[in-house]
Amino acid sequence: MMRDMTPPTRRVLALAPMPPEKSAYALARYSRSPDSIEESLRWVHGHSSEKFWEQFYFDYGHASIADLGHVIICFEGISELAAVYIEDETLWDGQAKSSRYQDFGSGGMVVPEGILGTPVEATYRGIAARLQQAYTTLHAPIKDCLVRTTPKPDDMKPAAYDRALNARAFDVTRYLLPLAAPTNVGQVTSIRTLEKQISRLLSLPVGELRAVGEDLKRACANPPLNSWGELSGQPAGLAEPLAPTLARYARPSEYVMKTYPALKQAAAERLKLGAIEESEPVELIEPHAPLDELCATLLYRVTAYPYRQILAAVRDWTEKEKQEVIEVGLQWRGPYDELLKEFHCGYGFIFDILMDLGGWRDLHRHRRCQQVRQEFTPIHGYETPALLQDAGVLQPYRDTMDTVREHVESLALSHPEAATYLVPFGCRTRCLFKMDYAEAEYIARLRSGVKGHFSYRKIAWLMQQAILTRHPFLGARIAATPPDIEDSLTR
Repeated sequence: MMRDMTPPTRRVLALAPMPPEKSAYALARYSRSPDSIEESLRWVHGHSSEKFWEQFYFDYGHASIADLGHVIICFEGISELAAVYIEDETLWDGQAKSSRYQDFGSGGMVVPEGILGTPVEATYRGIAARLQQAYTTLHAPIKDCLVRTTPKPDDMKPAAYDRALNARAFDVTRYLLPLAAPTNVGQVTSIRTLEKQISRLLSLPVGELRAVGEDLKRACANPPLNSWGELSGQPAGLAEPLAPTLARYARPSEYVMKTYPALKQAAAERLKLGAIEESEPVELIEPHAPLDELCATLLYRVTAYPYRQILAAVRDWTEKEKQEVIEVGLQWRGPYDELLKEFHCGYGFIFDILMDLGGWRDLHRHRRCQQVRQEFTPIHGYETPALLQDAGVLQPYRDTMDTVREHVESLALSHPEAATYLVPFGCRTRCLFKMDYAEAEYIARLRSGVKGHFSYRKIAWLMQQAILTRHPFLGARIAATPPDIEDSLTR
């Protein structure tokens, strides 16, 4: 019997939204059978998706299946600190409430649950109130200064002009926002990323982050908010739970919980570096061996030292000493655990960046590079925007930042978690950025543009300059904009 050689009719179909676990099940079956998508959907509708997930995802570890189902999750009333950890996924799409375009002055502050009702709470609230008051009171003189120095163009509407200058003023006053400032985050992720996110949050030592992880599990176990459907006339109360199997099986990661404290102990025992060396805002690290890179990166993550300083020490170690540190990062890894992000090595461009926390929050959005961040701390000092001097409010800013820095460093001795929440956006933070040339070109070109914040514009320009010095041909082909080219009304 001859087979029918007639080619199938080409079709391109958009499917209506489905519960994520069921859509992933349907697409997984679709790829493993000759059926049309309609036939696959009918088949899945009559079979248990939970049994499928239990067997293939959680028992056999077929993680790629979970890439086929996506969810929209919104986080409201969380701290900026929590937002950082929520966004800290490589395969993540989302946005947080912008501190460049919205007024954060009246939202109060998130207080860690562990200090509620204790004498420390009053100290904590006092530091937060000092920052919030300065954030509010400095806005008007800074905006007035911008009005004097940046006249409204004739062809610009007054409302647009006012919004632009407000945003430029927030660019400066946000340096006084602490990580305790409340914010909102919206994300679109695959179930695979969501499961990793829940596991990681449940494994972290900060109470708010573990609570957010539990909230995520509950959100997956219940029907989603269906405001759009109700607005469109759909009957209420018919939605299925979002991802019930995921909610049942997501759990903390022993690998994460045990590895970072062990690495911190290893760093304390093995690194005898003394004082933290001064470093430039951007340092392009010289090429070095993958073993040295991996060992230095693991230690960098749990210390406050520049990468250059750690690398110099690691290079003097024996192969056995380096391997012992790497083994600390591997010993608690389970059969389905992905390697920690610090194991990503071998990139051609490694930048050690020391910049204000607020500007780093903007660069944190870049996903085509690997970022290894050190813990937030005030010990690296803070940045002072030039506009403060022009507006005549430099001294109030410095007085506030100096006082807050002193109080936060003192609080960190007894309550390190609470102290972290009070680190202002103006404080410098250190982060390792590993990337290829294409991403370096993209960041330097995009982030140096006149629409950007002056903080990361400077960092992007210095990245281009570092590449130009090391690789003149490649650096010359990055169209970065010098920081002294400005346009205050371009957003």
